[in-house]
Amino acid sequence: MSRRPATPAGSTPDGLEALGHRLRRRGFLGVAAGATAAALLGTTGTAGAAPAPHPAPHPLVPPGRLGIQLYTLRDQTEQLGFARVFEELRRYGYDSVEFAGYTQGTGDITLRRLKRLMRDNGLRGIGSHVGYHSDNPDDYTFATQLEKVVDDAAALGLPHVGTAASPDRYGRTVDAWKRAAEDFNTYGAAARARGLKFYQHNHQMEFGFAEDKPHIRLYDVLLAETDPDLVFLEMDIYWAYAGRHRFSVRPDGTPAPFDPLDYVLAAPHRYPLFHVKDGEHDEASPDGLHMVDVGDGDLDYQRFIRTVRDRPRHGHRTGHHWLVERDDAVDPAVNPAGSLTTARRSAAYLNRRGR
Repeated sequence: MSRRPATPAGSTPDGLEALGHRLRRRGFLGVAAGATAAALLGTTGTAGAAPAPHPAPHPLVPPGRLGIQLYTLRDQTEQLGFARVFEELRRYGYDSVEFAGYTQGTGDITLRRLKRLMRDNGLRGIGSHVGYHSDNPDDYTFATQLEKVVDDAAALGLPHVGTAASPDRYGRTVDAWKRAAEDFNTYGAAARARGLKFYQHNHQMEFGFAEDKPHIRLYDVLLAETDPDLVFLEMDIYWAYAGRHRFSVRPDGTPAPFDPLDYVLAAPHRYPLFHVKDGEHDEASPDGLHMVDVGDGDLDYQRFIRTVRDRPRHGHRTGHHWLVERDDAVDPAVNPAGSLTTARRSAAYLNRRGR
């Protein structure tokens, strides 16, 4: 198998010498278009080899690795409180929760109380989404209250704390994203000082191209310019494939195909968390998809999760966590069954036993 070039996915080498050097320095192998999981994993069989024994059935998501982003259940948290929601999540088979705020409309609740409620229901807090920046210094964001943000996450016993905000704070040029990457390195250092990992959660637009250099994919700039020991990634799989739908052609019309799975396989240790939301093909949507419960859509989660789960580890201990999320689960117009039903059905699919 030939070695992948250390250049950004969908980019040309012209004018990218410095960026390519940083990619190599960061230890990130650029993602070549069209590479398959079989090639990356070296799964080609040997002629005449005896067949391997049939493995015992096991869940798609390994035990202890299934969580949910509580934004999915924000209506139920506000109406019922964290205690009742956590009880339901325990019954559905979840192991962990990711926060999207520590009150979610429930009024005043202490971090100590939240931590006790998780413990009482056999749940672990795995991460938290916090704002990136704000013009108001009193707002709770990484840019305005960094020490409090990481202290609160440490007090809850979270191993990760991150942001779902885009690195667009300074614009969508290469230099703007380099500047945002330096912010993220600062937040990552503060998190590491508390024994935590800082992470960024993508949407579809991270996979777009720089306004000043439209042959460069901005996600590649983020990976190249952030320190892999300080800044980690939470791939939202739905939004990553929506990004592929939108940005597999450069602004000049030249092809720039990519597979989000290749990013993970190129640097698996940088992706401790994944958002698992499913999508059904939708020609009317600019993203090519609309959201549905996990297992009801067209995204091949069987392939994606198994490929990451079963890959050769090459010395890395990654311990990936798979977190259910559906942004519109609270909207009765598109999800009349309700957000708790989404949580239950998605967990049942991901806990299903099989090869």
